Amino acid sequence: MKPKTTVTKGNIIKREWHLVDLKDQVLGRVCVEIAKILQGKDKPDYSPNRDAGDYVVAINADKIRVTGKKLTDKIYYNHTGYAGHLKELSLGQMMEKDSRLVIARGVKGMLPKNKLRDRRMTRLKIFVDSAHTYNDKIK
Repeated sequence: MKPKTTVTKGNIIKREWHLVDLKDQVLGRVCVEIAKILQGKDKPDYSPNRDAGDYVVAINADKIRVTGKKLTDKIYYNHTGYAGHLKELSLGQMMEKDSRLVIARGVKGMLPKNKLRDRRMTRLKIFVDSAHTYNDKIK
């Protein structure tokens, strides 16, 4: 389910491609902007029950910036489902492992928790450096 255009009650939704450079951007602030674009809140015909957002290509995920002591103090938790298997990773460890996961998890947490969230997340493309494969689609 990755439609480029969606027909909803006679309205054709045109999806655009946005390029977001994450270099020296604060993690939370840029995740908010990406979430707004994915939801379509920047469009004049926004409706919360309609999936009318655009595509987002985020580049330079390794060069994201955080404020304060979040690299050591911010902890990501993951439970495997077995008793006593609660995994903990700090933000610094997650950035070393895969910085794209940090961006994706931040954006996913800022989207509404409903049936449209997974479909919106498929329109987010994150790249570690400035090279990406969507050059022909971005204006």
